[in-house]
Amino acid sequence: MQRYVIGIDLGTTGVKSVLVDEKGKVIDSCVEGYPLITPKPLWAQQDPESWWQATIKSLKSLVSRINPSSLVGIGLTGQMHGSVFLDQNGNILYPAILWCDQRTARECDEINEKVGKEKIFDITCNPVLTGFQAPKILWLKNNHPEIYKNVKKVLLPKDYIRFRLTGEFATDVSDASGTSLFDVKKRNWSQEILDILEIPLQWLPSPFESVEITATISNEIQNLTGIPAGVPVVAGAGDQAAGAIGTGITKEKLISISLGTSGVVFAFSDKVFVDPKGRLHTFCHAVPGKWHLMGVMLSAGGSFRWFRDVLGTQEIEQARATGKDPYEILVSLAEKAPRGCDGVVFLPYLAGERCPYPDPNAKGVFFGLSLKTTKADLIRAVLEGVSFGLRDSVEIMKEIGLPFGGHCRVSGGGARSRFWTQLLADIIGEKMVRLVSEEGPAYGAALLAGSGTKIFPEIEKTCDMFIEIKDEFIPEKTNYEFYTKIYNIFRSLYSQLEGSFDLIAELF
Repeated sequence: MQRYVIGIDLGTTGVKSVLVDEKGKVIDSCVEGYPLITPKPLWAQQDPESWWQATIKSLKSLVSRINPSSLVGIGLTGQMHGSVFLDQNGNILYPAILWCDQRTARECDEINEKVGKEKIFDITCNPVLTGFQAPKILWLKNNHPEIYKNVKKVLLPKDYIRFRLTGEFATDVSDASGTSLFDVKKRNWSQEILDILEIPLQWLPSPFESVEITATISNEIQNLTGIPAGVPVVAGAGDQAAGAIGTGITKEKLISISLGTSGVVFAFSDKVFVDPKGRLHTFCHAVPGKWHLMGVMLSAGGSFRWFRDVLGTQEIEQARATGKDPYEILVSLAEKAPRGCDGVVFLPYLAGERCPYPDPNAKGVFFGLSLKTTKADLIRAVLEGVSFGLRDSVEIMKEIGLPFGGHCRVSGGGARSRFWTQLLADIIGEKMVRLVSEEGPAYGAALLAGSGTKIFPEIEKTCDMFIEIKDEFIPEKTNYEFYTKIYNIFRSLYSQLEGSFDLIAELF
């Protein structure tokens, strides 16, 4: 009998579940959406119950395709850094505060003052950032002490789904690395930081390597979804580490670029490799005993989505009338604009920024507008600006001596566009390749489940077996040279505007 695994990816806009057979082939997938709640500027929340209901729908859809007894494992992944606060009965105490939420600047200062910047960086291999989990915990303490006193567990988003599926509390080392509470070198919680911040260790789930089995499906879930009780659930990984498994980034010199809501440049490392200036993240990898470096920009595809929603209403209507994707129409307009957009440069800091500028006050900017500027120029400027932001992380990786292996593996919604993928190659100056599988983190979670349940070999061999390159995009030298001149202007704009970003943030 054919055997199957399921990967569940709890994203920012929806949950995606994929069904994968024992040959590594995606048999089916299902996406269920849920809303993002923004009650104040720079706030981003969601109701974990909406995650759960969407997850149940997606699982029921996939399980209906197979004999349920042929399902041998489930892997979890999802948006990182978010905080789900539970009471002693597992009830939700407050909306989940998400990775892109920027409300915790004061709490970051508080952590740096209490623990010390150098100690935080030495233990966690990262500076404290507003998106991370520890400042969210202190924010709840400082702003809602009446809720905080009832907290008994704090979970990352995907681990809340694990709790609902199995009744058990667990996490994985890659996701835990982005909490500012985790000793990345020792791959365990830092008791020292927890003690200083007065956060009880028992509030946090036990950490596991990504392929380890953490729990099994409960009887209640069998009734809800049809998944047999006892099916193993592996630890899984944060979305970027799982996405790196889904793109085969399991060896030195391999680099990936993810063009999702956020934009990520991801590099494998055999050892703990830290940017001394703290511009990149160093986290535990989903490959047991390994690490990765990561540059994260908060609004990559998110910038393009903002343009579509705010300035692309005409294209949305056209898409409805023709049955096309509005992004496809917008990209076709961008292709008509000249490179460099007649001098328009876009800073994609619509939700603040993380890498290389950990600045919650950073803002999006169109620079260089003139009476000649067209809508096509603006669209292309967004795509170029996001690509420049990704080049920032690539340049830092080269600066600190991280080896490159000759190409970057591009994934995410933006990678569906041949135009944008070629633009990335021309701006970054590296060959870009796209892969046969486009399922990203969900596929990576499924591979982790297959490796953890032994229907696949260890995860490195699994990736070698199943990850295939579909096509490649070679940088054009004259384009790279031209874009380097624009990139230098792009780089200069943040430093010139940083003070103004702070001033405007004080007013709004």
